[in-house]
Amino acid sequence: MYLRSDERGPAMSNRLALRIAIFGGVAVVLFAILFFRLWLLQIIDGDTYLAEAKNNRTRSYRVSAPRGEILDREGEVLVGNRTSLALQVNPRKLPADPVERRAELSRLADLTHSTLRRVRRTMHEELKLAPAAPVTLRRDVGDYLVYYLQENQDRFPGVEVQRVFVRDYPDGTLAAHILGNVGEIGEDELKETRYRGLLPGDEIGQDGVEDTYDRFLRGRPGLKRIQVDAMGQPTPNGSLVSQSPVPGRSLKLSIDGDVQAAGESGLASYGSGGFVTMDVHTGEILGLGSSPSFEPALFTRPLTQKQVDETYRNPAAPLANRAINGLYPTGSTFKLITALAGLEEGVISPTDVIEDSGSITIGDQDFQNAGGAALGPVDMARALEVSSDVYFYLLGWKMWDTGGLQRWAHKLGIARPSGLDLPAAEEELLPTQKWRNDLYEEGGTDRPWSAGDNVQLATGQGDLQTNPLEMAIAYATLGNGGTVVTPHVGKEITDAAGRVLEEFAPPPQRHVKIDPTYRQVILAGLHGAAQSPAGTSYEVFGNFPVPVAGKTGTAQRVGHADQSWYLVLAPYPDPKIVTAVTIEEGGFGAEAAAPVALNILEAYFNKHTTGSAGPNGGSPG
Repeated sequence: MYLRSDERGPAMSNRLALRIAIFGGVAVVLFAILFFRLWLLQIIDGDTYLAEAKNNRTRSYRVSAPRGEILDREGEVLVGNRTSLALQVNPRKLPADPVERRAELSRLADLTHSTLRRVRRTMHEELKLAPAAPVTLRRDVGDYLVYYLQENQDRFPGVEVQRVFVRDYPDGTLAAHILGNVGEIGEDELKETRYRGLLPGDEIGQDGVEDTYDRFLRGRPGLKRIQVDAMGQPTPNGSLVSQSPVPGRSLKLSIDGDVQAAGESGLASYGSGGFVTMDVHTGEILGLGSSPSFEPALFTRPLTQKQVDETYRNPAAPLANRAINGLYPTGSTFKLITALAGLEEGVISPTDVIEDSGSITIGDQDFQNAGGAALGPVDMARALEVSSDVYFYLLGWKMWDTGGLQRWAHKLGIARPSGLDLPAAEEELLPTQKWRNDLYEEGGTDRPWSAGDNVQLATGQGDLQTNPLEMAIAYATLGNGGTVVTPHVGKEITDAAGRVLEEFAPPPQRHVKIDPTYRQVILAGLHGAAQSPAGTSYEVFGNFPVPVAGKTGTAQRVGHADQSWYLVLAPYPDPKIVTAVTIEEGGFGAEAAAPVALNILEAYFNKHTTGSAGPNGGSPG
C-alpha cells in the first residue's frame, strides 16, 4: 500500500540518527587514538626523539693515531711516521641517482688503479661496521691526483682527501725482516680478540715486530664530531666534540745498527742466506738478517703488478726470513753438538785418540773425509781444529741406536721452539730412529733407520733441517755454560718523553748440565779451528785481534751447490756473543760464511771493548 511521506518520516529519521551516532563514535575513537599517540610522542618519548633528532644533525669521524716509533738499542729511529694523503669517500654525498653514482665510483676505480667491484666491496665492508665514517679507498695518493680532484670537484661529489700517518723507513731495507710491515686489517682479523674495537680501514702490524708488538705500537684513534645542516654540510660553528688520538708507544729493539748493517751488507755480497748475532747470556739479538731483502716502504702504498711479481712471485723469495725459517743441513758446524753428546754420553773421553786414515767403513758403507785427506791421530780438541769427519763419524756410529746424539741436540734447542718474539714457522727436522721407522711404515721412505743415518747426522748431513737461529742458541748454550737463552729483539717500551714503561727480559728456557771440563775442551778445539795455523778458518780469522772460537761447515743439499756455514763465539775463552751465518750455494764455510761473520765481528768489536784477557793472559789478540 502506498504511504505518504509524512506517514513514514519518523522511521527514516531514527536510522539516520543511528548512522550519525556510529560515525561520531568512530571519529571520537580515532581522535582519542591520535591524541594518545601525540601525547605519547610529546610527553613520554619526547626526550628520546629529541636526542635522536639532534644526533641526526651530527657526524662522527675517527681520527687515526700515529703508530709508535721503532728504535735500535741506541735510540736511532728504524721506523717512524710521515704524513700522507688518503683518498676518502663520504657515501652520504654521493649522487642519489644509481646511474650517476655508479659512474662516479667507476671513475674513482680508474683513478685508484682498482675495479668498480673492489671499490664497492671496500665501501660495503667499512660501512657495515662504521656507517657514519668516510671510506678510505687509497692511502699515500700523489699530488697529481689531489690537483685533479680539486679541478674536477663537480664530477666527484663526496670525494675528499685527508692527511693520514704512513710508516717511514729512514734506512731503507735495513732490518726489514725484523721490522715487518703494516696494512689494513682483514675481515678474519676483525674477529680476533686482540683486535677488538678496530674497524675496517684501520692499520695493524702484518709481520715482524710490527705484528708482535702491535698492541703497543698501534695507539688509540681519536673522535671528531661536527654539526651539519639538512643537506649534510658542516655548519659555520659545527665543531661539537674533538677527542685527540693517542699516539702509539715507541718500541726499542736490542738490535745494534752497526752489527745489523755489517751482516746485511756481507750477505748481499754473497747471495742468499741468513745471519744471527746474539748475546750468549741474555738472548738479546744484536743483528738478524736475510738476503735477498725487501723494501718495507713498498707496503705503504698500492703495489703495481711489477712490484707484486718482484715481491711475492720472485723465485728468490725476498720476503722469506732465512735466519729463522730457513731449512738447511749444517755440515760440520753440527760437530759441536756431536762432541758434547759423545762426551756426556760417555762414548769417548777428551783425551781418547783416534787414527784418522781418511775414511772409515761402517757396515758395508765407506765414509770419507772431505777430499779424502788423512789427518792422523786426533783427540777431541784436534778433531775440532782440523774438522776430522772420521772422528765424528765414529761418534755417530757409537750412538746410532741409543738416541744420545738426538737427545743432546734437542736439549741444545735443535727442532725445538725458540721463543723468539718474531713470527716464525716451526718446521725444523731432527731425524730420529722413531721418525724414520714411522715414515718407513707409512711408505714415505724406502728403508728404516740405520747406523748410516746417525753417522750422517753427526756431521750435520742427512735429513737434518735447521737454521742459523737454532744453531746460534746451541753454541750460546755451550758458550755460557749450559743456559738455553730465550732469543728476543724487543728490549723496552717507552713513551713520547722517552720514559721506560715496560722492559722485555724473558727468562731462560731451561738449563742444561754441562761438565765444565768438556766445555773447555770443545771451546779450545773451536779456538784452534779459527786461529791456529792448521785450523779450517785460520785464513779468515788468524789475524783477527780478538781471540775467538769458530767452526766452518760445508753442507750438501740435494739439487743445490754446497751450503756455506760459520758459527763463532767471541771473545774466547769467555764468550759474550755468538754469530751464525749461512750462505746458500756458498761453497766451503771458509769461503763465504766465515768472511761475513768476520765483517760482523769487526763491526761489533770496533764499538765494544771486551776487557777479556787473551789465551795466555795478555791483551786480546
